Amino acid sequence: MSCEFMASMMCADFGHLEREIRDLEVADIDSFHVDIMDGRYVPNFAMSLSDMAYIARTTKKPLDVHLMIEHPCTHLELFLDRLRKGDTVYIHPEAEYHPSTTLQKIIDAGMTPGIAINPGTSVETVYEMLRIVKKVLVMSVNPGNAGQMFLPYVSKKYERILPLKEEMGFKVYWDGACGMDKITEYAPKGVDGFVLGTTVLFGHKKTYTEILKKVRKVVGEG
Repeated sequence: MSCEFMASMMCADFGHLEREIRDLEVADIDSFHVDIMDGRYVPNFAMSLSDMAYIARTTKKPLDVHLMIEHPCTHLELFLDRLRKGDTVYIHPEAEYHPSTTLQKIIDAGMTPGIAINPGTSVETVYEMLRIVKKVLVMSVNPGNAGQMFLPYVSKKYERILPLKEEMGFKVYWDGACGMDKITEYAPKGVDGFVLGTTVLFGHKKTYTEILKKVRKVVGEG
């Protein structure tokens, strides 16, 4: 079983951001997950365009950019110009008038297109977009803040979306309240990767290397 693990960088120590990046690289993190929030689509402000650009300049690892902003198409070039070919950009379909147009711009720029599905968004409402995207980020908490509790009804969403992966050619990722128990349960069911925040990765006494070795052992990679 092979899984991807992404570091949720909004949980990192911004007073020592370069050190955080280097330590995560040494620990062999797969990619850096960057949450951009505008205070409108979600009731919070998180990482900035400058934060994202700094991480992109500092590491050769892929970036996984989650745009929690209204009408991302309006400002999309600002983000795409600062990313590298192959980096992933997720949008929320509800935040855009014509999400398929925005996804096509991401594709045309050489990036990997993705959508993020909120807990209250049904798989049926984004079904056609699943044919366009390469990645689907399923939110197990309401977007906007780290450290939230898992919403149990999201489990049913995984049951509906995982069987569609092979037919439509996308991968499924877990974001929010991701503990070892969730990784242990859902990696064997077909979830391709997990965004790691304060529950597993950040703010603990063990090093990132120790933590990620334990996480990979859980999915049979250690």
